[in-house]
Amino acid sequence: MSSTCSTLSRALDEPVEGTAATARTWLLLEQPGPWGAKALTSSHLDPALGRALEAAAKGTGVRVALIRRPGRHADSRMPATRRVYVAHTVPGNVWLHSATTTDPARLLDLDLPALGRGEAASFGAVLGGEPHDGDPLALVCTNGKRDRCCALLGRPLAAELASSGVEGVWEVTHLGGHRFSPTVLVLPYGYAYGRAQAHAVKEVLHGAREGRIVTEGCRGGSAWERPGQAAELAVRRAVREEAAQALSVVRTEGEAPRWEVTVAHVDGRRWRVAVAQGTSLPPRPESCGSVLGSPARMDVVDVRELTPAVMAG
Repeated sequence: MSSTCSTLSRALDEPVEGTAATARTWLLLEQPGPWGAKALTSSHLDPALGRALEAAAKGTGVRVALIRRPGRHADSRMPATRRVYVAHTVPGNVWLHSATTTDPARLLDLDLPALGRGEAASFGAVLGGEPHDGDPLALVCTNGKRDRCCALLGRPLAAELASSGVEGVWEVTHLGGHRFSPTVLVLPYGYAYGRAQAHAVKEVLHGAREGRIVTEGCRGGSAWERPGQAAELAVRRAVREEAAQALSVVRTEGEAPRWEVTVAHVDGRRWRVAVAQGTSLPPRPESCGSVLGSPARMDVVDVRELTPAVMAG
């Protein structure tokens, strides 16, 4: 265990900010049983359907993932009815809808570009989906075929949360950043967390129920690209803003290795955040079994509130 990518990352104190997967909208399909490294095409889901969903989602802002209930994942028959969720994570239009289906191929009838824009109508029309009125979802990455840390650390976390009565816990196929395992995505707001522990996830979920974002251990909001994730978290911490939909990334200028990110508050305040792409040293594997590398990191260099005159200019 001492040589796993997550153990090395933790020992080297690699920052987690600005490392979340990017997706404005998440589309989740229940798929029990074992998952391969590329689960959409290597599970009990029809691989042709998996390939078609991947192709349909490309460039839409929608990320498709498989979910399953925590526990043993025997190679057993499929349930007649499967749960489907879709969540849009852009502040000002955050929502989570759910449905059930007996035919996963119906997902191909969804208007994925519209879902990516935050328009939920096709989810209701095609699947009979309705707004989710339950607890927030806690998606724990457990795909050990993708990286063994996700199985070694993610599965026990998911099981502990479920056995302690936490509602809305699912295992999910892939959230990126294996070396930050166990990793968790919380919907509907779309904030990801690394090196998660059960007590911390419970606090994150409690906050989400109240419309608050917990920044401790947060990798970023999936609605933004990685410089924006780091910038938005930096502003949250600087002004102690907890409200889930209070901040938005409204502009990102520049390119690697440096960006100027503008973060806006719903009350009209704005900040300009300088973000630099650094290199994590010494070299370490980004995944278990991979060669040594120097992962990119998002370093916030400066956070400056803009005056009305600057904003007008």
